[in-house]
Amino acid sequence: MLYPLTFQPIFKERVWGGRELERLYHKALPPGLRVGESWEISDRPGDVSIITNGPLAGRDLHWLVKNHPAQLFGQTNAATRPPNHRTRTAASSTLDPRPPTPSHFPLLIKILDAREKLSLQVHPPAKKAAQLGGEPKTELWYVAHAAPNAELYVGLKRGVTRQEFEKKTRSGSVADCFHRLKVREGDALFLPSGRVHALGAGLVIFEIQQNSDTTYRVFDWNRLGLDGKPRELHIAESLASIDFEDFEPKLVPSKFTGGGGSFNTRHLVQHSLFTVDCCWASRDVHEPHAGPHLQILGLLKGNLEITAGDISVSLTPGQFCLLPAVTESPSIRYKSNSVFLRIVPG
Repeated sequence: MLYPLTFQPIFKERVWGGRELERLYHKALPPGLRVGESWEISDRPGDVSIITNGPLAGRDLHWLVKNHPAQLFGQTNAATRPPNHRTRTAASSTLDPRPPTPSHFPLLIKILDAREKLSLQVHPPAKKAAQLGGEPKTELWYVAHAAPNAELYVGLKRGVTRQEFEKKTRSGSVADCFHRLKVREGDALFLPSGRVHALGAGLVIFEIQQNSDTTYRVFDWNRLGLDGKPRELHIAESLASIDFEDFEPKLVPSKFTGGGGSFNTRHLVQHSLFTVDCCWASRDVHEPHAGPHLQILGLLKGNLEITAGDISVSLTPGQFCLLPAVTESPSIRYKSNSVFLRIVPG
């Protein structure tokens, strides 16, 4: 039987990255590198998360998906059901060696450290991705830390046309077409594929996304990459992918529900790909795991402990735990004033 799982982060150097993950979350970053991304849960070719706890330590997430899909996801789950089918049922308690379809974990979970602003970019919608040879990518950003006056570039200013946008890509002034939002800690934004976007400088973001790594750059501020050369732009692909009717999107509402009790929830997004809630325990809370579905917990503040059988996982801020659909009597203890994300594949 499976149990609460933790994974070794995969660190990615980026020209816009920094060292905030070391300062905020005590992550053991490689010395001297500008780390822009920590891939916390990943099943990408060449970048598969390694389990760090319990009897399966040393195995990887892809092995788990391939060998134990029923225990991991449940009988009706993100890896085996038809698209947009949302019914969940209890999973069998026996190991199921049948390979799932698709054969990879459906989500990619990251923490981003934007010491400098990112390129202005877009991810292709599914139909365009198929035509362009890429992958669709829908995601959610949660602002875990923000410097004063930090901002996002997201969507288009109202009234911007494709013709104007294309003209400004040639003149180097395309940033003028982007809607900009001031943000602070706790803000969240949903980014469907096709929405132009970029992180501004001074932000640390928890990113929940479709398992994809296709990004088309519109503009990169005329800077050089890590190799000392300008980074490639993808103007034609970007123009084919952008939703030119996506004007001035808003942040996710910030209100928690729960009536001021000991456990409060803020619904960030419910989508066919994933559901994400931000949860706040105002007092110590202990509850059984409300399966029967897989969930991922990512801690923002405080402390929480997940127990199943003889396995116990204690999370500190910046850490994630994957709780499979089938575990032995799982329970979760939230310490007072803990804040965390609860992520469920669609």
